[in-house]
Amino acid sequence: MKKLISIIAAAALGMSLLTGCSATGKTPSEADKTGAAVSEAAAADTAANTDTANETGPTTKTDSANETDSASKTDPANETVIRVTGLKGPTTMGLVKLMDDAKKGTTENSYEFTMVTAADELTAMVAGGKTDIALLPANVSGVLYNKTEGGVTVIDINTLGVLYLVSSDTSIQTMDQLKGKTIYLTGKGATPEYALRYLLTRAGLSDADVTLEFKSEATEVASVLAKDPDSIGLLPQPFAAAAMVQNDKLSLIMDLSKVWDEGQKEDGGRLVTGVTIVNTEFLKAHPDQVNTFLKEHEASIAFTSEDPDTTASLIEAAGIVAKAPIAKKALPYCSLSFLSGEEMKEALSGYLKVLFEQNPNSVGGKLPDDDFYYVQ
Repeated sequence: MKKLISIIAAAALGMSLLTGCSATGKTPSEADKTGAAVSEAAAADTAANTDTANETGPTTKTDSANETDSASKTDPANETVIRVTGLKGPTTMGLVKLMDDAKKGTTENSYEFTMVTAADELTAMVAGGKTDIALLPANVSGVLYNKTEGGVTVIDINTLGVLYLVSSDTSIQTMDQLKGKTIYLTGKGATPEYALRYLLTRAGLSDADVTLEFKSEATEVASVLAKDPDSIGLLPQPFAAAAMVQNDKLSLIMDLSKVWDEGQKEDGGRLVTGVTIVNTEFLKAHPDQVNTFLKEHEASIAFTSEDPDTTASLIEAAGIVAKAPIAKKALPYCSLSFLSGEEMKEALSGYLKVLFEQNPNSVGGKLPDDDFYYVQ
């Protein structure tokens, strides 16, 4: 029980960012055009608090985790059914095509999909062997690996960074220009703080140079920016876009993912938000089916950009976003990605190393061994 409580507590360090969508490659003016729709999508997710342990509000999950047997299921044809679990919200958008194909019976594997609403429920399912594959925060995957003593293996990255600095002061273009400034943010003791402190330190700045003012919710940071556009806020999407809609003086002055990547060319680490893990024993027993899942997961994620209209309809049908038009406008802002193999290992291991140096407990007390990463 103590081990399970530790796992659940650690989830709070990472679950907050999984509510967000990233405006990768978008300019502030483009963000203004779609920010309202993105904000509606966030409201539909009922994920207003970026620091809660829930990806969405207290809605009913699609399947009961308590009714899922701890052993892998088989269908009437004696084929293993892969149990896939995620949080109901933007991070499951990349799964909707695969979910629809499975419902139609056109997938190579047989699947049972479960979307839960609470992070502690998801981590408990993983720790208790109630699911075979799970989509969860990057740092929580490391915690689970350590707490289960290698009981989980990471197989892909499904979501990259979502953090932006927002202000009306567009003269700020680099991290060193933040000297003497106050930054308002959420996520104390979690990924937003660790990522920002790492980038500030890399720019040669210390706690004496920059003041970090923590708020309990992203909406509080947005409120500060509304009152004083010259202030600086660190916000995940879609809250950054929503803040700019409320005040047209605001701009995205810095994308932390880009800043991170620019300084990680040698180490290869990326600013990672969400990953996919598999029960290690399941992987050993069913490697071919896991490889097939990876192929089908990659295709499902790619489909979100190839056919946003159909994807938006599927997202609405899955109850992730209330209306398809809103989902379509939100999709370009969601940092849906697929990295696997050596690329995944390089990106994630570098990221976890940074978190470990900030706070070892954020990844479970020690860095995962090489067997944590599934590299074929």
